[in-house]
Amino acid sequence: MKAIEVNQLSFGYGEVPILRDVSFSVEEGEFVTIVGPNGGGKTTLLRLMTGLLIPWSGSVRIYGKSPRENGHLIGYVPQQMLLDRRFPITVEEVVLSGRLKPWGWYSQRDREIAHEALDRVGLSEMRKRQFSQLSGGQMQRMLIARALASEAALLFLDEPAASIDDESEQQLSAILAELKKNHTIVVVTHDTGFVDMITDRVLCIHQTICEHVSVDDGVSQKYGYAAGYVHIRHDTEKGEEKA
Repeated sequence: MKAIEVNQLSFGYGEVPILRDVSFSVEEGEFVTIVGPNGGGKTTLLRLMTGLLIPWSGSVRIYGKSPRENGHLIGYVPQQMLLDRRFPITVEEVVLSGRLKPWGWYSQRDREIAHEALDRVGLSEMRKRQFSQLSGGQMQRMLIARALASEAALLFLDEPAASIDDESEQQLSAILAELKKNHTIVVVTHDTGFVDMITDRVLCIHQTICEHVSVDDGVSQKYGYAAGYVHIRHDTEKGEEKA
């Protein structure tokens, strides 16, 4: 079953095109890594798939419907959390926000699901701490727990390994490997090392799209970078551009 279908997708900001005629699909249960240069459209593509942006042309389908119609199936982990670190909110409360409803208080079931999500990312013992006390790696795990608390079938992660240390990166890799058993996962990243062993397919984005089976299978040869960290050269209609 296709979890994601992107067909002839184009988008830009103002009059500047960012993506041009991008088409691909993701099968249910796949782990897909999206790589590309800064400004190439990776995060923009992720936001289009979540329904946060509306395409100029083309379409995105999540299990056959628009992202907004099936938004409850999407768990989104942004690159940065917009909450002010001075805001007095606990880790548990942040994760519970993944259960946010337009009415009423959180139920006991909501809290049980949030606790289960925290347990899956190894943060159960920190649930009563202020989120501002977390390290960068713990913060990323908390945001993944919030996405899990929504009971989403799809997880979209934007640069989850940015600004975290090697130990946290290893923990993140282990968590994603476990989540892969029950979720379809799309990760945007420059640092591919932490997902090398669990990635099923690699999509290279720079306005247009190229696909590879893995980071090592043709990507480094075609784009000229050491496997594990992306330094892409992507051919475009205007000639070769480097990032």
